[in-house]
This record gives sequence, structure tokens and C-alpha cells, in this order.
Amino acid sequence: MKEILNTLKSIQLPRMIREALALLGTTEIPGSKSNQVVVNWAKETNIKDDDWYNNDSIPWCGLFMAVVAQRAEKEIPKLPLSALSWANFGNKVSDAMLGDVLVFKRKGGGHVGLYVGETKTSYYVLGGNQSDKVSITRILKDRLFSINRPTYNIMPESVKKYIYTDRGVLSNNEQ
Repeated sequence: MKEILNTLKSIQLPRMIREALALLGTTEIPGSKSNQVVVNWAKETNIKDDDWYNNDSIPWCGLFMAVVAQRAEKEIPKLPLSALSWANFGNKVSDAMLGDVLVFKRKGGGHVGLYVGETKTSYYVLGGNQSDKVSITRILKDRLFSINRPTYNIMPESVKKYIYTDRGVLSNNEQ
């Protein structure tokens, strides 16, 4: 991850990546208590389900994406708490690049996060609720459901592919 973070520190970042990196390390609290930072994202984004979203043990990858998109002044899809609804965000593309929204299928639903790099077989994803925190993790490419690029007035030159070697644990069920 060090190599990825060093790369991200050395380039002009797309705004959603910048906003997401500011939240890197945010962690849910185990047990009956909740990290109020995470819980308050529902209020900040005016998600209709903010009364329902009252505990950080409820899946929050879509909520993380909603707060990142809103802070980056991007339109949030309907039902943003559902990871699979992010397949309706921005513009569908066939080839992932820095800052793209990656939507994955997993047992019981989906997962959503931001592309920060890839290997031959996996994507490096900056997302929420990855091992109960905002982190960068590797997810197999064959789980990919959709690639969606945010709309840009002027697309940063850094929006391109970033190729790395396989390092770290491969995620198979983000929670």
C-alpha cells in the first residue's frame, strides 16, 4: 500500500480520491457502540434512510461513497446505501482508471469503492467498510459488476491506469 499512497501523494488527484483519502483510517467501533463520524455521514448527505442508518455495523460502503461524492460536488445516485445502485453513477466505461467508481458483486449483495490501481488479476480499491474501516484493499477483477467514471468539467491528467504488483491480502467479502 505504501507504493500506492506514495503515487497518490505525488500527483494531482481527482476530487473524489482527495475526499476519500481524507477519510482513510476511519474505523467502525466493534460492539454496541458506533463511530459517530460514520453514522453522521447519513445526515450530512441527506439520505432518506438516515433514521434507519443509526449504527456503524450496518453496511456502509455506499454511505462512504455518498459522502465522498457529495463533498466532491458529484450527484449521488438514488438509494446510495445499496452498493449496486452505484452502477448508475456518472458515466459507464469499460476500462477502469484512477477515481472511477468500481461496483462489485459479493455474496449477499455488492460492494463499491474507488479505483486507485490494479494488477493483472485484481483492483486496488479505496473504499469504506473494508475490514470495518476506510482502507485500500485488493478485489478480484472477476467480481466486477460495473465501472463508472465521475463527470468532469476538466478531467485531471492523473485519470489513467496505475499498474502495481500483487501485495497484501485479497478481499473476498468486504464488511
